[in-house]
Amino acid sequence: MEVSMTVNGREVSADVEPRTLLVHFLREELRLTGTHVGCETGYCGACTVHVDGQAIKSCTMLAVQANGSEVKTIEGLASNGDLHPVQEGFWERHGLQCGFCTPGMIMSATALLDENSNPSEDEIRHGIEGNLCRCTGYHNIVRAVEYAGAKMRGEDPPPPDWEGAE
Repeated sequence: MEVSMTVNGREVSADVEPRTLLVHFLREELRLTGTHVGCETGYCGACTVHVDGQAIKSCTMLAVQANGSEVKTIEGLASNGDLHPVQEGFWERHGLQCGFCTPGMIMSATALLDENSNPSEDEIRHGIEGNLCRCTGYHNIVRAVEYAGAKMRGEDPPPPDWEGAE
């Protein structure tokens, strides 16, 4: 089946098997390997991308279902060599350890901040609850999203928890 979509601002088309998952299309056909394959059941969130502005788990969507859509992956977030504020937040607030969950976590956090630029800690935790991280305990991920929200609102990010600690 022929599919056409815009991925990270670029028009792409290909002939795919009707059963091809969007995550496999992105990774194997387009070589966008930042979208990770984790559980392949929609549970872990490692494969989260944006389709028409909505965060979706690309292991639960067929490539043909994205036909005609606008798809954004982790590779499409940075602009002109500058990290997206969420990417910067993960860097500045140490929101990652092994990094496997990070692309999906960042894509979910970006969607959250697009809908709510000033979420509470509970709203952040709820916004990323579909993404599993086995390393961090989520504390620094939440702080990274708070950092990004402040940057996106044009405010100074809150200081890190470790500043002033003795």
